[in-house]
Amino acid sequence: MSVLKIEQLEAGYNGVPVVRGLNLTVEPGEVVALLGPNGAGKTTTLRTISGLLPAISGSVSVLGAPTDSRRPFKVARRGVAHVAEDRSLFPGLSVRENLRLATGLKRRDRAAAYDRAVDVFPPLAPLMNRQAGLLSGGEQQMLAVARAIVTGPQLLLVDEMSLGLAPVIVEEMLPVVRRVADELDAAVIVVEQHIHLALELADRAVVLANGEVVLDGDAASFRGDPSQIEASYLG
Repeated sequence: MSVLKIEQLEAGYNGVPVVRGLNLTVEPGEVVALLGPNGAGKTTTLRTISGLLPAISGSVSVLGAPTDSRRPFKVARRGVAHVAEDRSLFPGLSVRENLRLATGLKRRDRAAAYDRAVDVFPPLAPLMNRQAGLLSGGEQQMLAVARAIVTGPQLLLVDEMSLGLAPVIVEEMLPVVRRVADELDAAVIVVEQHIHLALELADRAVVLANGEVVLDGDAASFRGDPSQIEASYLG
């Protein structure tokens, strides 16, 4: 069974569609790079999947059950973890407290979650008692991704992990997305402005332009011929 199935989705704001006629499925262990120019509808798609934004029409199903924008917490409980573009951390809480809120685990199980976060991002280890608002941009992004991973997601949505970060940090962090898919057999959708890096870790690439899919295919073929992606951006 597909982890995610989207059929004829229209989504947007105040009844005006930004995404039109979107059909998309993502399988367990598959990484899909959702690409496209600014304003193409990538963030809108992720927000609709996670229930933060209601669909205008069409359907979104996670593990065979439709999502409900009136109860996005139920979407999260079903195994959807969303790393938003703004990271959505609690700046006044410590790294440890941010992870604790994400897991909702009993006290005896929290240590395992913290260990998992540090295993993925070792630099977080000495920062557990530091307020999230005092972290560097790279450290905050590590925490945002770690907070999603410790929930053991079945569907991970990552929106612009590289935003505002130095390229060397991005190159270190993006492989974590591949690791989540491989180790947890999770479905992953990653929105990323660094196209070549996204194609390196993805199994499939889907390109949106003006809210519609203009390209959908194997990431390896696009790596061999990036002109296809470039042409889709230029229309």
